[in-house]
Amino acid sequence: MARVAQQRYGPAYGRSEEQMHVLERINHQRDELSRAEHRVATWLQDHPARAVGASLAEVAVAAEVSEPTVIRLCRTLGYSGFRELKAHLAGALQQPEGHLHHDVTSGDSPESAAGKVIESSIRGLVDLRAIIPQLPLDEAVTAMAAARQLVFVGIGASGLVASDAAHKFFRLGIPCSTALDAQTILQRAAMATDGDLLVAISHTGFWPEVVHAMTLARQRGACIIAVTDPASPLAAKADLLIGCRAREDTSVFTPMSSRLVHLALLDALQVALALRLGAAAEENLRLTKEALAADRKRSEPVRQPRSDD
Repeated sequence: MARVAQQRYGPAYGRSEEQMHVLERINHQRDELSRAEHRVATWLQDHPARAVGASLAEVAVAAEVSEPTVIRLCRTLGYSGFRELKAHLAGALQQPEGHLHHDVTSGDSPESAAGKVIESSIRGLVDLRAIIPQLPLDEAVTAMAAARQLVFVGIGASGLVASDAAHKFFRLGIPCSTALDAQTILQRAAMATDGDLLVAISHTGFWPEVVHAMTLARQRGACIIAVTDPASPLAAKADLLIGCRAREDTSVFTPMSSRLVHLALLDALQVALALRLGAAAEENLRLTKEALAADRKRSEPVRQPRSDD
């Protein structure tokens, strides 16, 4: 089923392959890349401005591959060589509406850094909106509605997204839990049964423990939904792939855009699931809101009368 889901991802925003700039071509042809070419492609997407001014050798060192690997990637993307790829990359950087992430650098002022972070977040959400029709959201909601329990899986920054999702989904009346470290994830996967649904969240999709755990869970009969890069090993283990890739520099700074994209996706799934469940979910949401409101009211300090009252 994951392979079927991956085939939905066609040319970006309905444009032909000839009209795509280099970064869009990378996304479109990611499934055709070798593991080494994938590293170069990821580095180019995360550091487009640096790549324009870099030599072939510098790109190879930065991506931890050989120079011939960089050349092979250029030809896979349809360019004669590294020089032509850089020329097209420079052109993409000139596009005011280009789908680019501008790295935050140590020399940025607070205002400049803030602008880049916000720009990247906006672009990530705009890109997500464009691919929504290609995502198997209806199938995911159907699987969640039929599940005995939902387990949200994530490590590091993705663990924060998993915790947030579990907090929201359980209000619909479905048993929810989290697995946020490698040992817990592996144990939950080993004990999974038919009727369990695991939502695995990962920006890169390359955590070996998570990939192995999802293999175990599928062998146990659980359903796997992966929210991750469509070209990642984790995506290949999913029954349903919610594929997305926010462009950001993860080599130094904590991922930000991907976290926002994943939060938005899971919020959308929670709302869609609430609509599918109907009156029962609506009643559960009402009860939880009333309980929280009552608790806040009890926690308010009692106003003491003043002498002039």
